[in-house]
Amino acid sequence: MNPQAIGEQVFRYRTGLVLGALVGMFTGGIWGLIFGGFLGFQLERGIRSAKQMAPQLIFFRATFAVMGRIAKADGRVTEDEIAYARSVMDRMQLDESKRREAIDYFTDGKSPDFDLDPLLRPLAAVFRHRNDLRMIFFELQMAAAFADGEISDAERLVIVDICQQLGLKRDAIDALIRRMQAQSSFHQHWQGGAPTQQRIDQAYGVLGVDSSASDAQVKRAWRKLMSQHHPDKLVSKGLPEEMMQLAKEKAQEIQAAYDLIRDVRKAS
Repeated sequence: MNPQAIGEQVFRYRTGLVLGALVGMFTGGIWGLIFGGFLGFQLERGIRSAKQMAPQLIFFRATFAVMGRIAKADGRVTEDEIAYARSVMDRMQLDESKRREAIDYFTDGKSPDFDLDPLLRPLAAVFRHRNDLRMIFFELQMAAAFADGEISDAERLVIVDICQQLGLKRDAIDALIRRMQAQSSFHQHWQGGAPTQQRIDQAYGVLGVDSSASDAQVKRAWRKLMSQHHPDKLVSKGLPEEMMQLAKEKAQEIQAAYDLIRDVRKAS
């Protein structure tokens, strides 16, 4: 490491170095000062590295970078896709600094030269034992792909590739795409009044079940999805706290779909 790089490292972790040196000096003289400074430097560097690899930060960065990659997959980013990314930032209530960060990652993701692997590898490790966190990540990405009304073939290829890198099998990917397509339609086409057959079919799609499913099967699907989208549970597993509102909205849509199916079945 050259002298300039060493100087930058010392300046960056100066707080830990100085505090460690002071503690060391009072307990061990000159050698304590040297040893304490070294330990303080290493401790602060370790703490900062751990923060950089925190699941919440990994999730946040990957969310907007992947969103940018999917938006650019078919050659151009539409106004609807940009509006969706902005709406996510608005619903997260990001401050100016975090919003700028999100925009930068979205912009990076659009570039074909931007390597997603350094983001996807740690994200895959986060998802290894957190399938519910993985599912809401993919739901956010697919909602972005559906922002302009449909998923293009190019977007689908990117989604499938990223999903597989993050440990989701092909049949699960296809099922998730179908469910998100139904959820997108269910969310956009509600006009109030008596439910149409199309609306009822979309509600079944949101839960990922057929209209022929028994009441018990419908309820089981609803419970599973509600458990996967519980905001407090997701935050404890690594969802950034700013995204809690997004999880709440997903849970509300699932609940609305279940309520509609239940009401229609009671009336029949």
